Amino acid sequence: MSVRLRPEDVDAFVVGLALLGSGGGGDALPYRQALRTALPADGLELHDPAALGDGPVLPVGMIGATRMYAEKLPGGQEIPRAVRALARWTGVEPVAVMPYEGAGLNGALATMAAAQLGLPLVDADLMGRALPRLDQISRAVEGGAVTPFAMCDPGGQTVLVDSVDPVGLERTARAFVAHGGGWAGTAMVAEPARALGRTACVGTLGRALRVGRAHLGLPEKAAPEHVAEVLGGRLLGTGRVADISRQRSASFGRASITVLAARAGRDGAGGAVLRLEAENEYLLVLCDGEPAASCPDLLCVLDRRTATPIAVDSLRPGDDVMVLALPGPPWWRESRRRLRRVGPRAFGLGCDPVLLPSGAGAGDPVAVAP
Repeated sequence: MSVRLRPEDVDAFVVGLALLGSGGGGDALPYRQALRTALPADGLELHDPAALGDGPVLPVGMIGATRMYAEKLPGGQEIPRAVRALARWTGVEPVAVMPYEGAGLNGALATMAAAQLGLPLVDADLMGRALPRLDQISRAVEGGAVTPFAMCDPGGQTVLVDSVDPVGLERTARAFVAHGGGWAGTAMVAEPARALGRTACVGTLGRALRVGRAHLGLPEKAAPEHVAEVLGGRLLGTGRVADISRQRSASFGRASITVLAARAGRDGAGGAVLRLEAENEYLLVLCDGEPAASCPDLLCVLDRRTATPIAVDSLRPGDDVMVLALPGPPWWRESRRRLRRVGPRAFGLGCDPVLLPSGAGAGDPVAVAP
C-alpha cells in the first residue's frame, strides 16, 4: 500500500525527521509552512524504489552549516539549479528524486524539491538518519559513485565536482560552502532505482512520518517510559543537564554533556550519571561510565515536559530532559564493515557500537565487536 505525505501530515513529518536526526540534521520546523504550500492538495506519494525499475533517481539536499541556512535564507531555487546543472553535465534527466539524508532539514528540503520539480519522491535515502559527512553515505560505503556532484550557493554560484573519491568530495564541498555563504543546495549523480535496495536505506521517509504521528499522539506530560514505548525505543534516563563542555575539533565541534539522571524505570531511586558524547549528532551515551547506547542507533534527547526533541546545539545546562535510544537504520547493521563507518570509533570515540536488539525497542543493548 502506497504512503502519501499530505499537507496535514507536515507537523508529524517534521517531528519524525527531527527524531531521525539524533540531535542533528538541522531544524526543519521553520519551513513547515513552506512545505505545506509546496505539497499538492492530495499529497505526495512516497514511492518504493523497486517500482521505478532502472529509472535514474537523483539524491538531493543541502550541505553546510544548518544555522547559516536560517540566517542566510534560501531563494528556493538552489536545489533545482543544482539538479539542472547536473543534468546538463551528465545528459541524464532524473525520473525521481530522494534525499541523501532523510532526516532533519534535508528530509524536508528534498520533499519540497520533488514538489518544485514535479518529480516523484522516492522513500529512501543514503544515511537512514543524520550523519555529518558525505564520505559516510551508504553509496560511498558500498563503493558507488558520488560524483558528478553539483552545488549551488544562495548567491547563485554553481560548481560541479567530478572524478574525486568520497573523501575528496567531502573536502571540496566543505571548502566551497565555507567561501560561498555557509551552505549550498546539492545534487548527486543519479543511480538506477533498482540498485537502491543494495546501496540505500529504504523506507526512511515513511518511518519519519510514522514515528512523527506516534509522537504527536502522545498525551500531555506523558511519562518518559510511555514516550519510549510509543516511539519504539528504550529509555536511558531522565534528569537535568548539569554540564556541557563544548570544544573545537579538526572537523566539527565536539560536546560532552552530563545529565544527572534517575535510572530508567525507577522513578528517581538510585540516581545515575549519564554522559553524552556528541558532534553534530548525539553519538554515545554512557551510564555511570559504561556504554549504554551508541550510533548508528538514534540517540534522542527530549524535553521532559513536552517530549520535544532537543538538538545538540540547542541543549543548555538546567534543561530537564529524557534520554532515549531508538533503533537505527537496519542497513548499517547488515555487516561489521558498514558499522565501522558509522560507529563511535568513526568519530574518534574508543567504544564499539552498543545497539538495541534487532527489531526491538526494549531490553538490554547489544555490544557489537569490530
